Amino acid sequence: MTGAAWRFDAIGTSWEIVAPAPLGDELRRAVTEAVDRFDAEWSRFRADSLVSRLGARGGQAPAPADAEAMLDLYTELSFATDGAVNPLVGKSLERLGYDAAYSLRASGDPLAAPAGWSDRMTWRGGALRIDGPAVVDVGALGKGRLVDRVLDLVPDAVVIDAGGDIRIGSEPQRIALEHPYDARRAVGRVTVRDEALCASASNRRAWGDGLHHVIDARTGAPVRTIVASWAIAATAMTADAAATSLFFDGGPRFARDHDVHWVRMLSDGGAEWSLGERIEKGEAELFI
Repeated sequence: MTGAAWRFDAIGTSWEIVAPAPLGDELRRAVTEAVDRFDAEWSRFRADSLVSRLGARGGQAPAPADAEAMLDLYTELSFATDGAVNPLVGKSLERLGYDAAYSLRASGDPLAAPAGWSDRMTWRGGALRIDGPAVVDVGALGKGRLVDRVLDLVPDAVVIDAGGDIRIGSEPQRIALEHPYDARRAVGRVTVRDEALCASASNRRAWGDGLHHVIDARTGAPVRTIVASWAIAATAMTADAAATSLFFDGGPRFARDHDVHWVRMLSDGGAEWSLGERIEKGEAELFI
């Protein structure tokens, strides 16, 4: 991979932007401001964020620029997964220990997210309204959305990598799919160009006895049957959403409807995938 790399930490993860030439101070400042603005609007880890303030008691405010795209896609995710994906799942994550203080210590039993979340959280007419209290968590696709926003600022980037949510430019990149049980191994490799690759795994952001960040909103408990997923799509938000959906039965349908190629690994060590065309072209290989 050729180019100049800029590495920084933001929104709780490590970023790397590789571009043909070093990014100037003005462009770095623009990227930093965009990331900070997204965090100030959507982070449930900040008491002063927009969603935290609205969710504390309920209320209404001008909708962030990303609200319609993100929450419309959340609606599709919820439908495809029969309600398993829901942005009001944050309360159960807090109870299980994935809270603003990163205590990683459960304080109660899992808590199902409110059903019919799109009735309690609305985003039309330029306003975002939450009938609170509610803890909003946009982790199912938010980081992917932010990667896409950064790409808008650095359109010639070779790679934008936000903690494993990756957007690749016109220079093809061969990427290993890390084995969820052994970071020294890969379950396969894929070649990505002018598209995004996002992954989700139960060994990342995991703590306690079987606790991790991928939650079934219908029960509030971590998913047990799927341990890792990888999704390739035209945008990072779509790939991020698909990687989340693949932890549930409706994931393959969501992926098909959004032209996503994918792999998912089951807790019994088996795997499922839709990489046939890429494998035939020599753009992917699997070792499982």
